[in-house]
Amino acid sequence: MKALMILLLAGIVAPATSLLGQVQNPVHWSFTAKKLNATTYEIHLTGVIDAGWHTYSQTTPDGGPVPTTITFSANPLVTLVGKPVEVGKLDQHFEKLFGVDVKQFSNKVDFVQKITLKKPVRTNIGGSVDFMVCNDHECLPPSNQSFSVALP
Repeated sequence: MKALMILLLAGIVAPATSLLGQVQNPVHWSFTAKKLNATTYEIHLTGVIDAGWHTYSQTTPDGGPVPTTITFSANPLVTLVGKPVEVGKLDQHFEKLFGVDVKQFSNKVDFVQKITLKKPVRTNIGGSVDFMVCNDHECLPPSNQSFSVALP
């Protein structure tokens, strides 16, 4: 009987603890290059965001949630043109939790960085996206997503 109780308890506790250990990943990233001419590209860092979640603009003010930060690795063949442009439906509203106006994206956001190559050669551009996601009940710790995009 005691062995049966232990097995029954293990059957309840084991699945519950495995659920606690699952990592939530509500933003699904893809990284692509769009060739504009022989030496000019747009790098697209696209985040598809699960329903109910949102991530933040690069220009979210201090005191608020962690803004998205995009860092490109040095490549002597590549020159960044300006800063990444945010493409998506930007929602800006006062958030009582943080006490500031937050700038956030839901569903999808595309960060577009224009680059030029010093000459038409094959190379890669890499880097990382640091971002934070929240829903109406919780915020997840900031995450980092590395990327590398081929420039054919």
